[in-house]
Amino acid sequence: MFGGALGIAASMFEVRAKEVAHKAMKKFAVFAGGCFWCMQPPFDQLDGVLNTEVGYAGGHMDNPTYQQVCAGQSGHVEAIRVCYETDKISYTDLLDVFWGNIDPTQSDGQFADRGEHYHSVIFYDGDGERCMAEASKTSLQKSGKFNGDIATELRSLGLFYAAEDYHQNFYKKNNAHYEAYKKGSGRQNFIEQQWLKQ
Repeated sequence: MFGGALGIAASMFEVRAKEVAHKAMKKFAVFAGGCFWCMQPPFDQLDGVLNTEVGYAGGHMDNPTYQQVCAGQSGHVEAIRVCYETDKISYTDLLDVFWGNIDPTQSDGQFADRGEHYHSVIFYDGDGERCMAEASKTSLQKSGKFNGDIATELRSLGLFYAAEDYHQNFYKKNNAHYEAYKKGSGRQNFIEQQWLKQ
């Protein structure tokens, strides 16, 4: 009987240890690449990404609204938070996807969208992410792929605020509008010309 109790306790400990280990493998990464509608699809399709959420980061206002962010009152940029499993995809892999969906040389926004709330930013969480982000940016600058300087900023991650529900998964809710916007803004053509062509 005593041995049975020990066996049950051991089994419960193993289950708990596996839960803790699995939880430890989940992390969040936050990026800003202009219009957040356009940043969700490329991350959603990745193996190892559990979910994504669009929102606002980097500003001084608590719980900002879309209108406040667009008006430049909040200091926030449109951003995306990516929840991923570290045993399936790495932070550096996510950085590669981020770069491949923006114009890293544009300093006044992204594509047709201009203004501080459309700036491209990598929000790092801790020294490890900061070092990887810096190395990634330096590598891209030295690659010669672009003539201009890499304008994307690196900032320490503060609070992330989820955007309103109607912005979440907009590309699924209103695909025709999304596709027209992505093409009309110049993002689609830039990606095809600068990133997809060898």
